[in-house]
Amino acid sequence: MLMHNPPHPGEVIKELCLEPLGLSVTAAAKALGVSRKTLSAVINGNAGISPEMAIRLSIAFDTSAESWLNQQSQYELWHAEQRRHELQVKKLSAA
Repeated sequence: MLMHNPPHPGEVIKELCLEPLGLSVTAAAKALGVSRKTLSAVINGNAGISPEMAIRLSIAFDTSAESWLNQQSQYELWHAEQRRHELQVKKLSAA
């Protein structure tokens, strides 16, 4: 079952990881070993969580990489489902 309009993982990073720790994007990016531009793109929803970023986040915030990838997958699937009616697909069945 799909979650109703799940948040982008970047929103989760910002609200549940950075803000409670009082971390700036610059400080968090440095700790994660990525550029500020890269982390900013994720936080602003302009980029997704890659497997490598998921591992970085899991190390930094003591979480699982799978949880970050699952959030990204749920976000993308929900948005794809919103466009389901636009897809030109025919059902297949055995003859």
